[in-house]
Amino acid sequence: MAELPPAWAAFLTDWDRSLRSGNYPSTTRYNYLLAAAQLGRYLADDGRQDEVGEAAATPTAVTRRHVEAFQAWMVQTRSASTALNKHKALQQFFKWLALDEEEIEQSPMLRVRPPKTPVTLIPIIRDEDTKRLLDTCKGKDFVQVRDEAIIRTLANTGARLSEVANLQLGDVDLSLDTLRYHGKGAKDRRVRLGPKTARAVSRYLRVRGSHRAFGLPDLWLAVRGAQPLSANGIKLMLTRRGQRAGVSNVHAHRWRNTYAHEWKLAGGDTGDLMLLLGWTSEDMPRHYGASAAAERAQRVQARMGIGERV
Repeated sequence: MAELPPAWAAFLTDWDRSLRSGNYPSTTRYNYLLAAAQLGRYLADDGRQDEVGEAAATPTAVTRRHVEAFQAWMVQTRSASTALNKHKALQQFFKWLALDEEEIEQSPMLRVRPPKTPVTLIPIIRDEDTKRLLDTCKGKDFVQVRDEAIIRTLANTGARLSEVANLQLGDVDLSLDTLRYHGKGAKDRRVRLGPKTARAVSRYLRVRGSHRAFGLPDLWLAVRGAQPLSANGIKLMLTRRGQRAGVSNVHAHRWRNTYAHEWKLAGGDTGDLMLLLGWTSEDMPRHYGASAAAERAQRVQARMGIGERV
């Protein structure tokens, strides 16, 4: 809340308390509060105070015009997708301000249009690229065994980066070869591991036992210090492995997209896919499978042999 006018800081402190009481995930709370704080700082800027009036001092004076100016600034200085994320967060903030706190009669977001964003296709990652990444993990050192287990877990389960990063020791059941993920919206799900992934996780647990931080409840441990490996740490690890393997743009969501693609290619049920990947909207399977949709269509076309039976 640093550098915010007192009224803005006070309202955001109260909103954070409300979000915590609603058991919102820490990442969601952070993104929500960041968007509102950025709007407050934008309006409180010395160069804008004359034109924004009381909104510089308190969110209860914010109007549609203020939000639209902030949104346009976000599109210009960041990106349309970032502006869209801020738009969604601010909807929640002003909804809370109107309905829960009754500080305003209606939200200024009511007639603010969300910014249009280009459709970006998440590329799949081929088996040969995953193999090249795994080849960089060959060895018995802690970091090599750990990184192989993480990469195989991502590839084998299609989980979100945050879900893999937040795994606890108690989420691993190697008697059944399963993991329990804590997904968005406090929704848990259990997924089964393939033999290679289960073996990689088992090997990691053995070397983890000699790590100085073995007593922590977190599954993944950092190489240095007695601390867990964060989601950002996994992200950096994947980038390093990609550079060593000569594979560009390595990130967890590529395996998630690949999982959806392979599932659809094999004729898997969309409902089952949603359960496995922790989705509640049918828009997600369509979005994640879109980048390789043409390949699936061509394979179906070849199998059906339309026009070739005469």
